[in-house]
Amino acid sequence: MGVPEQLAARMSMAEQHEYLRSKFSRRTLVRGGAVTLGAVVGGGYVAGGAAQAATPASSKASTETVDGALVAPFGRHLAYGTDPRTEMTVSWQVPVAVKKPFIRIGAHPWDLSRKIDVEVRTLYTPAGVGASGDYTQYYLHAKLTHLKPGRTYYYGVGHAGFDPAEAHLAGTLGTFTTAPAKAEPFTFTAFGDQGVSYHGLANDALILAQNPAFHLHAGDIAYGDPAGQGKATDAGFDSRVWDQFLYQTESVAKQVPWMVAYGNHDMEAWYSPNGYGGENARWELPGNGPDQDNLPGVYSFVHGNTAVISLDANDISFEIPANLGISGGTQTTWLERKLKSYRADKDIDFVVVFFHHCAYCTSTAHASEGGVRDEWVPLFEKYTVDLVINGHNHVYERTDVIKNGEVVKKLPIGGTAYPETEGVVYVTAGAAGKSLYAFSADESYEGNVKDNESVASFICVDGGKQSETVAWSRVRYLDYSFLRVDVTPAAKGRTATLKVRGIAETGEQVDHFTVARKAK
Repeated sequence: MGVPEQLAARMSMAEQHEYLRSKFSRRTLVRGGAVTLGAVVGGGYVAGGAAQAATPASSKASTETVDGALVAPFGRHLAYGTDPRTEMTVSWQVPVAVKKPFIRIGAHPWDLSRKIDVEVRTLYTPAGVGASGDYTQYYLHAKLTHLKPGRTYYYGVGHAGFDPAEAHLAGTLGTFTTAPAKAEPFTFTAFGDQGVSYHGLANDALILAQNPAFHLHAGDIAYGDPAGQGKATDAGFDSRVWDQFLYQTESVAKQVPWMVAYGNHDMEAWYSPNGYGGENARWELPGNGPDQDNLPGVYSFVHGNTAVISLDANDISFEIPANLGISGGTQTTWLERKLKSYRADKDIDFVVVFFHHCAYCTSTAHASEGGVRDEWVPLFEKYTVDLVINGHNHVYERTDVIKNGEVVKKLPIGGTAYPETEGVVYVTAGAAGKSLYAFSADESYEGNVKDNESVASFICVDGGKQSETVAWSRVRYLDYSFLRVDVTPAAKGRTATLKVRGIAETGEQVDHFTVARKAK
């Protein structure tokens, strides 16, 4: 993307960003996105405070407009706010600048009379940074608060000349449902490493059929940067890939909160010193984690009896160190504080953590990340985390129950883990759409069990790779797949469960197990 390779090898993400900004400083750049937010006082919908747009934009591109009637919004995607019971962000994209963008929202499709102005974030990529010429993207965000728990809302997004309340545009309406006020059974889905492909489309179709309350994407979202080293020399960077990705996922994400963690392919050096400026333009996440300027993908939320924590493993990755140490330890400190708080909360039974780089995996591509094992695994064990979901390796792999690096209990397909007294189960669900990797041992999955108690692998440590032979690799499946988790709460003193299933692109079940915990 414009930095000599020998120079980039010695530069941090922030240094590469500064190099690019000075190289392309001959172009006139301004901060993007005039922010105008409104409120609906009668219906209980209030647009939240605007985040400051922090991405570069072309002043020429940001003032050009066409007839709004000729421009259709696309790429709608939802995200929970800090409180999923009362907050939801609706985001979308337009291909060119439009006038007076807005959202309509109501309890019925025929009751969308009030309009709320929205925030615009303009993302400019100059020729020479990527594979395209000068290119500007327009992302819009409506942060809705004061919603009612467990309520389904209808919404339509538009702008001057394109009004979803008009009869001929009724087909463009979407829906979302807020989290319930109290614990109820629900389903969520998860995967990592999707990108744009036919396999990604197939997985999305299957995910929609699960009727999930939300979906977790454990990093490597669109692959606008296909090299994934977090370097300004990464070949093939193309911001237009994001347009394709948002088109692809819209069928699910327009009605299911699509909650993302950031992976190595999500660091894009041009937009900001930490590489996340592009992500900040495209996504509006809960924003309740530490140091949001440097860690926008670190946050948590609660749905019913389940707490979910998103982490940024780029901060602790020895394998791909572009952002190594970016938090200065604040992320790990925050993680322990959240885990301690959730374990003390009488309304929360389960804690699920998701992030990109794998704690435990035997894929021959990336295998396990030593930084995760050093920094976070001890906390997962201390606070008896119920399920850890990773991506990064383009495979499906599931461990036995692990504690202190050892197998506490074998967990065969169909087995049950008790994290309060045993240990933690880790799932790599990185086969969402990108090209598949490989295993050093035979595949072993439902209907094709080949237990192998000794698997040769490696762990990425400071200074390189360290070989290891492991006994914790229980299920290995090498084809496109995703994770489905069914959450069943229980009365106090009875057993609440997470029923976890690995589902292939074909719809076949390749793994299933249960995590059980006595309800508080």
